[in-house]
Amino acid sequence: MGADPLYRLLAWLSPAYPIGAFSYSHGVETAVEKGFIRDRASLVTWLESVLLLGTGVVDGALFAAAWRAAAAPDWPAFDAIAERAAAWRGTSEMALESRQQGGSFLSITRTAWPHAALAAAHERLGGELALPVAVALAAAAHGIALEAALGGYLHAFTANLISAAVRTVPLGQTDGQIALAALEGVVHHTVEAALAVTDLDEVGTATPLLDWCSLRHETQYTRLFRS
Repeated sequence: MGADPLYRLLAWLSPAYPIGAFSYSHGVETAVEKGFIRDRASLVTWLESVLLLGTGVVDGALFAAAWRAAAAPDWPAFDAIAERAAAWRGTSEMALESRQQGGSFLSITRTAWPHAALAAAHERLGGELALPVAVALAAAAHGIALEAALGGYLHAFTANLISAAVRTVPLGQTDGQIALAALEGVVHHTVEAALAVTDLDEVGTATPLLDWCSLRHETQYTRLFRS
């Protein structure tokens, strides 16, 4: 991977990239409210499950499939993956989180880093894509290798949830970084698992408590986050 693709990947996955990621906690806020996340150790345990058994494995598989379809290119296959990704959410808040960030990512990326594939996807799909599919499309279009792009995506996803916990538990910034370091191997394993998927029909989640937290968050009295 050359310098330009790396520059683009770092820009797109930066917390400063304007897709609104800071406003979502992916159920972390409720997990803190209910005492499931109390400190650094319980945060790491929670995120291990999210990555290995929940959103991480699903979004990782969707990302890999979308990247491969875009790189082929096979746009009917890509659009089918995008449709599946839009439906593959357990709750309305999870759907909003992925759809809003994905649409924002596609919009800003096709403006700042234009490519014909991004413009065409925006036209075909009405500007709405789940976030992992949108990032995968941009990575494939701009020549960023799949493994590097997927690793960066899952790192950014994990770091954003840690940031939400740092603000909500609250945890110190040092504890947040120690948690991120502790999850390095888990993120790597999630990447490997996603790359090994050959049939999206075989992918699923086993995190009912995550879905429960998301459902509870919809009616939580005091909320800092949108999910």
